[in-house]
Amino acid sequence: MKVTMQTFFAMALLVLIMGCGGSDANRKATFPVKGKVTVDGKAPGSGIQIECHPVAGLDTQNPTVSRTECDAEGSFSISTYTAGDGVPAGDYILTFVWQEFNIMSRNYGGPDKLKGRYADAAKSTIKVTVKSEGETDLGEIALVTK
Repeated sequence: MKVTMQTFFAMALLVLIMGCGGSDANRKATFPVKGKVTVDGKAPGSGIQIECHPVAGLDTQNPTVSRTECDAEGSFSISTYTAGDGVPAGDYILTFVWQEFNIMSRNYGGPDKLKGRYADAAKSTIKVTVKSEGETDLGEIALVTK
């Protein structure tokens, strides 16, 4: 049987699409977490990357990563599976990194404008408990560059 390149690529694409369907069986329930970040008393003007680090350590059976970035005014909603869906219940340490976004590479890079002060979960003092009911509003989180 002769297989053309078009047939080969069509079959490969079909296999890829079928393999991308994830199961919701291991998906953890998430609960909304929102807040606002200020830097030196002002809105940051550009996105600060925010990540949640579980105090108990990463769940090795069903690991999740919860993160977001704030908008120019500093407002944010943390995401785990889909935009703004929230965070699994538990205790977390929050980290913050403020770098420039390179539109060409679509990545953040360069020096942290917060000077690494909030980048290390082992040193960050900003903690949150996400409860398995309702929304967690962190209010205003005041960061400094000095």
